[in-house]
Amino acid sequence: MLTRLAIRINSALETVFPEQRLYLKSDHGTHYLRLKPMTQALVVVIGALGLAWTIVATSLFMMQSIGAGSAREQTLRQGIMFEERLTLLSADRDLRATEALQAQERFNQALEQVSSMQGMLLASEDRRRELETGIDVIQNTLRRAIRERDEARAEISRLTVALSEQGGGATEMGRIRDTVATLDYLTGKLDATARERDSRSAEAEAARGELLLVQEERRALELRHDAIFAKLEEAVTVSVEPLEKMFRAAGMNPNDLIATVRKGYSGQGGPLTPISASSMGGTLSSSELRANAILKRMEEMDLYRLAAWKAPFANPILSGGVRMTSGFGSRNDPFGAGRRMHEGQDFAGAYGTPIYATADGTVIHAGWQSGYGRLIKIRHAFGVETRYAHLSQIRVEVGQKVSRGDRIGDMGNSGRSTGTHLHYEVRIGGAPVNPMTFIKAARDVF
Repeated sequence: MLTRLAIRINSALETVFPEQRLYLKSDHGTHYLRLKPMTQALVVVIGALGLAWTIVATSLFMMQSIGAGSAREQTLRQGIMFEERLTLLSADRDLRATEALQAQERFNQALEQVSSMQGMLLASEDRRRELETGIDVIQNTLRRAIRERDEARAEISRLTVALSEQGGGATEMGRIRDTVATLDYLTGKLDATARERDSRSAEAEAARGELLLVQEERRALELRHDAIFAKLEEAVTVSVEPLEKMFRAAGMNPNDLIATVRKGYSGQGGPLTPISASSMGGTLSSSELRANAILKRMEEMDLYRLAAWKAPFANPILSGGVRMTSGFGSRNDPFGAGRRMHEGQDFAGAYGTPIYATADGTVIHAGWQSGYGRLIKIRHAFGVETRYAHLSQIRVEVGQKVSRGDRIGDMGNSGRSTGTHLHYEVRIGGAPVNPMTFIKAARDVF
């Protein structure tokens, strides 16, 4: 049965693959090998399959090589972009610091101008009061002179009537002389009174004109006052808003931070002491209320800066040649343990890269911990804690006080790690939060 099938297959293939004979000559004779059509077809099929496999394998190898090259180039580009981003962040931080210093200088200059203007305003107010007092005295004198004039006229009328009623011993000539003398005396008194009235009226008019000038100067001072207060309010707003934005972006309540910092810095005094009413009583003016509001915002700005320095708004690695790898959130475990929560940010770099504290605090752990390897924990203000894991060397001790920018360790590969990197965590109240939130939020101020 198989022989007949083979014969039929050979017959069908003979038109494409005719039978071939291969002669082999040796010292002992000549021999030949007969290649049937089916055998030739099998050889061709096997050769084609081998060629196809070679082509496919070569293509796969080339694709893997190209993919690996692209990944290296992409990693290199990401590293360059990260370095450029750090450079921009540093430049932006310096610019923000310069702007803050300039705003502080503008505020100090404006405060000096406000003090000078207040002195001038108080002086003009005293001058106005003196003028009002002088006008009152002049008006009282004028009223007294008019009253005396009226009394003198009444006296003349009375004397005239009395002289007309006199008779007997007085001669007509004596009465005339007495009347003339009385009229001369009264006329002199009236003239003196009129001159004094005119003089007082002129002084009153001059005082009114001077009072108008003082009022105009006061209005000009008030307008200038308003312009200075507007500039001060704008400068304070420009300085405070980035700080509030930074804390809110980090998920921290600015009001709670202000209250917490104020507990530790509750003293008052110096140029930021609020303006209060005098000991004689009375309410504050609108200018004094605006000044108090500005001073309050300035105090908040100082407290924000104290809080910002105590919170981890910084990068734990300051040198270049470092790239960010695994971020905060769920990811595939590198050891094949399925999906797991990654509670920090990884930075890959060279072995021994310096690691720095991101805020002032106290070291509460400095040693080996399962999974983390060599680990440093630092407790900061406001219930914040930072962790630095997989270190090659620890340079601090438990209980040691550290400041932002202090070198605390070196990058390594200790613990549950697949390569040299830093695992950086930020925890608030014991709960992990995204460290990049703090690093990115610092761009608004530092």
